[in-house]
Amino acid sequence: MKKALSVLLSVLIITASAAAGLTALASDDGLRIAVASDLHYLHTGEELEGNIDDGIYWYANRRAAMETESGFIIDSFLAQCAADESCDYVLISGDLADSGKKYIEDHETVAAKLRAFEQATGKDVFVINGNHDAGNWGTSLEDFKRIYAEFGYDKAITEPRSDCSYAADLGSKYRLIALDSCDPDASTADGMSAEKLEWVHAQAKAAKADGRYPILMMHHNLLDHMPLQRIFSKNFIVRFHNTTAELFADWGIRVVLSGHEHCSDAAVYTSALGNKIYDFATTSLTMYPLQYRIIDFTDERISYVAETVRSIDTAALSAAVKGYSERQLALMNEDLSSYALGFLKAGVQYRLALSLTMEKMGISEDDFYYDLVKTAVTRMTDILEMPLYGEGSVQQLAAEYNIEIPDSDYINGWDLATDLVAAHYAGEESKTLDSPEVTILLRTVALILKDVPSTVNDEVLLKSANDLLSKIGIDSISGDLSRLTAKVFGAVTPGKYFIVALISPILYEFAFDSDGVNDNNGSIEGYGASQSAPQNVMANVNRILGRVSLYFSFFIGYMLKMIGLKVL
Repeated sequence: MKKALSVLLSVLIITASAAAGLTALASDDGLRIAVASDLHYLHTGEELEGNIDDGIYWYANRRAAMETESGFIIDSFLAQCAADESCDYVLISGDLADSGKKYIEDHETVAAKLRAFEQATGKDVFVINGNHDAGNWGTSLEDFKRIYAEFGYDKAITEPRSDCSYAADLGSKYRLIALDSCDPDASTADGMSAEKLEWVHAQAKAAKADGRYPILMMHHNLLDHMPLQRIFSKNFIVRFHNTTAELFADWGIRVVLSGHEHCSDAAVYTSALGNKIYDFATTSLTMYPLQYRIIDFTDERISYVAETVRSIDTAALSAAVKGYSERQLALMNEDLSSYALGFLKAGVQYRLALSLTMEKMGISEDDFYYDLVKTAVTRMTDILEMPLYGEGSVQQLAAEYNIEIPDSDYINGWDLATDLVAAHYAGEESKTLDSPEVTILLRTVALILKDVPSTVNDEVLLKSANDLLSKIGIDSISGDLSRLTAKVFGAVTPGKYFIVALISPILYEFAFDSDGVNDNNGSIEGYGASQSAPQNVMANVNRILGRVSLYFSFFIGYMLKMIGLKVL
């Protein structure tokens, strides 16, 4: 809490002289853009290669992306944008090629597709680099800017930079600030710096001086798009993101277009001065649900809808790549989205199976939690692979611990877990606390933790919980409270209950998006609409306290529910 307050006060000092948002400009003619991200184009081989034992999705890969079909998905996306006569521009927020740092030829293929689209439609395309696109590997930053010179850089109103950033006008009232957020020397880490922030500030001021509204596009996320993203996916969100969001909002930037996380999610941050900034993360175009955004800008409202690639040319696909079965091609033709969902679920399971090793997780035998993690992961994998119902099932095992697993249509834990991951990617985290999905998820976690052999010391469990709590600025679980819990729960160790209660809010937030902003279809205040009244320090403190209060209310509520008490 002290750290959060300190950062907040620092930001207030920095922004004290900033204008409280842009003043309303003359009414504009409107702007309609299509936004895609993470195309991850990869050149196809001559024949499919099998990876897993699956009747349909046997070629699913660890990225869970339809790499082999990527070129055809991009073609269909551009065709749908071409058919939308009201669409003025197409914006792509990074990762145009899957192995772009290594294979410059893949960038040239994507650029050729974009060039053909522009020539056929007269619509302009604007791109920015992602972490897969350029660096000190096979494709340099200069190579990237040369290959995509026609897609933003030729329309730049700014001086050329050493990175890939630029600014360009969109229509009569808007200015795109395309920010290179990548570290060219790293595979995923962001490359935000004070110099880049100063450049964004200069562009935002210049836009205002020119009578234009600034829209920012970058690859990395500005705001959290999953529970505790700053901890578990720290390479996907810019460092000091709250401070950065505070600055961007007070510089008059209301909309940020990002990608990288491969999820469809809209998040909002309100600065101390009352200015709101929205981060629209767009999922990977070539992963389920094969989705992009259409955003309409007017002075008063900014409206957005999610669109999906509806079909691909399977005849051309099967002619280019050998190995597809008639069943696979038929399923793609019948419902491409459903096929992509099955591919994603198979790929996620495959990736998790590969990742759930001590080596892949970066855990050594010297780490104090090695035994805990290894035992828990092994048992978790076993339980996830069990059938949920019937003989030798999770439901049967759970009954031994007096845990009731409600009936559902899910086959096993993997089926449920990958379904929730897919919902997160699609921006459909709508499972309430009382839903079968969340209930099964939380109770399966409780089962896994109860089933961990008793050789795992409870103090180790408590220390792990305390370490996680400390990362989010919450004081540790006291020994007195631990002993009290032991008295309440009897034979079941308090550490296990605490772990369940601790992670439950995190899992629940993953299944249910409660930030109040519709991820896929909705509207927000336009740039010309008046902002809310400025906030003061205490308003921000109350906002932070409210978040912590919400977390602990869930924590305490779950604990009380476990001992049979109702939360008032």
